[in-house]
Formats: sequence, C-alpha cells, structure tokens
Amino acid sequence: MTATVHPIRPEKPSLKPLMALVAPGLNAVNRVILDRMQSPVVLIPELAGHLIAGGGKRMRPMLTLGCAAALDYQGERHHKLAAAVEFIHTATLLHDDVVDGSDLRRGRATANTIWGNEASVLVGDFLFSRAFELMVEDGSLKVLKVLSNASAVIAEGEVHQLTAQRVVETSEDSYLQIISAKTAALFSAACQIAAVVAEKDEATEANLEAYGRNLGIAFQLVDDAIDYVSDAETMGKDIGDDFRDGKVTLPVILAYARGDDAARKFWQRAMSGRANGDAELKDAIERLHATGAIADTMARARLYGSRAIDSLARLPQSAARSALVETVEFAIQRAY
Repeated sequence: MTATVHPIRPEKPSLKPLMALVAPGLNAVNRVILDRMQSPVVLIPELAGHLIAGGGKRMRPMLTLGCAAALDYQGERHHKLAAAVEFIHTATLLHDDVVDGSDLRRGRATANTIWGNEASVLVGDFLFSRAFELMVEDGSLKVLKVLSNASAVIAEGEVHQLTAQRVVETSEDSYLQIISAKTAALFSAACQIAAVVAEKDEATEANLEAYGRNLGIAFQLVDDAIDYVSDAETMGKDIGDDFRDGKVTLPVILAYARGDDAARKFWQRAMSGRANGDAELKDAIERLHATGAIADTMARARLYGSRAIDSLARLPQSAARSALVETVEFAIQRAY
C-alpha cells in the first residue's frame, strides 16, 4: 500500500476544532450516557461514573459526530449511537484494567483498585448491554452489524494480545493485527456508522471506515512509543507500564529484531518479567533509541495517519473535514 505523506501544520495541532464542531451534539451524547448508566444498583453508576467522568477526551463519540457533520447529516440518531460507542469503549477499559492489573487510568486510580476486579468486570458487562440496547433502539440492522462486529473483533484482539504477552518473537504483522482489532476496530466503526445514519453510499462508508481504522492504528502506535518517552504526569499512567507488564509492542519488536544475541537475551529476560526494574527500563529506553525503534514506530504512525487523511479526499471541503484532518495530526503529535 502507498499513501501521500501530508505535511504536518507548523502550529501544534489539537482537538479543539473537532471539539468546537461537535460541542452541541456531544452535550446530547453526554445526556444519553448519564441517563443510561443509571441503575437502582448503586454500585453500577458509581463505578461507571468514576471512569466515564475521569477526564477522557470522548474521542470516539466525537469522531461519530464529526464524521456526521462532514456528511452534513442533520438528524439526531447519531447521538445515541455515539453514546453506544463510548459505552463499548468504557466497558473494554474496565475489562482491560482487570486483565492488566493496572493501578492508574488517566491519572486516577482504576476502578478495579477501588471496587475490585469482580465489580469492574460486571459493570463492564452492564455497559456492553446498555450499548446494545441503544443499537437496537436505533432500528438499523446495518448499524447493529457494524457495532456488534466491532465488539467481537475487539474481544478477539484482546485475547490475541493476551496470547502474545511476553512473547518477544511476536512479528510486526501479528502485532498490527492485534492493534487493528483491539484499538482500530472501534475507531473505524465509530466513523462508519455516521455514513450509515446519513444514508450515504457504500464508497463513503468504506472511506470513513478506512479513516477510522488508520487513525486508530496510528493512535495506538503513538501510545506504544510514548510509553517509553513520556512521563506519568503527562500520560496519566506510569512510564514503562508496557515494559513492566511484558507487553510486546512495536518498539520492542523492532529493537529485538535489530539486536545482537546479547540484546535479544536482554529483551527475553525483560519481557519474561525476570529483569524489568527501573535500571532495566532505563537500559531498554537507551536500546530503543539506539536501534531507531522509537523513531520508526513514530514513522509508521505518520504513515497510517497519512492514509487516514487520504481517506477523506472524496468528502467535500468543509470545517468538519478540516477538523477531522487536524484530529489525525493531533493523534500523531500529541503528548498524551
């Protein structure tokens, strides 16, 4: 595959244009979220609210709203569907934190550290159920197909990642399959359903699906890189969490492939959990930079970002389309 490499604007890109564009719609989405997370079982809204109100950017529902705006959709169906997207995302975060044993999420204690693993898993299941209620209420089998398929693909990606954990010999192709499923699938679905509700043709659906998918891959690759080059205050989690958890992400895959026997033994020990303390993390960061693994991970992120922007080429020029382009640039250059 090829893609045009788009120049990044000189000023620092941000989500502000997209946020301004979708602000009224996002208020409607938030009202749906607050309404549908309620339950007579007090622990459910308490736990769900802890994560939903925890400072997330609502990027995925904003993409649904932004893509709908780019298609000049004037209805309101996408409000409930954007809420369903956020519920799916929140449910996966709750489950992920249990699987990963995470202590921090967006700089706050994770739900599982406060209420326990059992409650987190069950409330995640509740949010998945709420998401499917919203899909059914929309009444479109196409919407239901897109979002239910995304939910299944996300679960497959999480299981695939679990089987690859600590396996330092994981190939780059295999890793791209994992992140295409666990991260990019919901991005692509969030964008595609905007074309469905706007009743656009299959080519437009495919273009928005490709935009979301490539943006999602770029977003995750940047996450992989900044886990080794950012800091806890910026990221809302500890630097090197992936390293300590034995997550074999693209920077490690590249460094391992490019290393000599001694380097490969280092990565095998580190990813197995036998040597992954602060001293080893410092060593790992030096090796990642020395082999160009961080730089090349970011280069791949820029390539997927360019593909995402290319996918918007057939949409009419508008403030919404410009905001979607800048969202890609933000995803590449963000510090968090």
